[in-house]
Amino acid sequence: MENRLKSVLRTVWNNPSLILVLSGFVLLMVPVYWNLANTVWWRDEQGHGPVICLVAWYLVWKNIPQLVVERSRSATVTGMFFFLISLIFYFVGHSQAIDTLEVFSLVLLLAALTLMMSGWRSLRKLAFPLIFMLFMVPLPGILVQAVTLPMKILVSQVAGGILSLAAYPIARSGVVLSVGQYQILVADACAGLNTLFTLESIGILYMYLNPIGSRLRNVLLGFAIVPIAFLANVIRVIVLILITYHLGDAAGQGFMHQFAGLLLFGFALLLLFVMDGLLSRIFPAGTHA
Repeated sequence: MENRLKSVLRTVWNNPSLILVLSGFVLLMVPVYWNLANTVWWRDEQGHGPVICLVAWYLVWKNIPQLVVERSRSATVTGMFFFLISLIFYFVGHSQAIDTLEVFSLVLLLAALTLMMSGWRSLRKLAFPLIFMLFMVPLPGILVQAVTLPMKILVSQVAGGILSLAAYPIARSGVVLSVGQYQILVADACAGLNTLFTLESIGILYMYLNPIGSRLRNVLLGFAIVPIAFLANVIRVIVLILITYHLGDAAGQGFMHQFAGLLLFGFALLLLFVMDGLLSRIFPAGTHA
């Protein structure tokens, strides 16, 4: 770590233009991250943002000593093009308070600067950290609403159907489940969108840190996260309904509600690792199917 720090500082110190570029990037980045830390990252659907941010920047830091300056005309021209696009995105997002555009612009800007100053090979070295950063880009509210409602309805249908088969007195009206004397509203947090993005980011990071050389395994594991997140949220809703029905509304809305969320995430991670174990047996190391 100390040698890496000295190497980075020496590179920056010997390159005045790099100091200027990094200073400008930091000036643009600080207000965006400050806004995220005080608003967006406090929302349930973006609670994974700080972790994504720290991991992504650590991976950037880790890969810096491997960057090789190989400038070319194509890299410079392409980098300049996306540099201008990213600045337009940034100032539009900043002036109109569009968090999605503002955060995305910083990822694009970092990619453009890497391309302009170091070339294509360095961009490939930073490809994963840059892609990983995209998971902390807030989704547009209209997209979240459009996706969340159908997911909530489907979760309600499946959870209600399972409990009905288990002979519980349950009825459903939209996303409201009635069991006995209680009514449970399936909230946005139970729809699975937050779980889906958090698990997807963990899954991609896991595949990056634990590669086995099979592209098909990686693709299948990535797609498997979607049904895993959905199943985990169905189980969460069922657990909350059972707690409410047997222990009362106070239990369902108190500590047990938070515990069910932790249980959900642990269960989803377990399924993810089990699925990876199965896929690793089917597609062992060295298989490039």
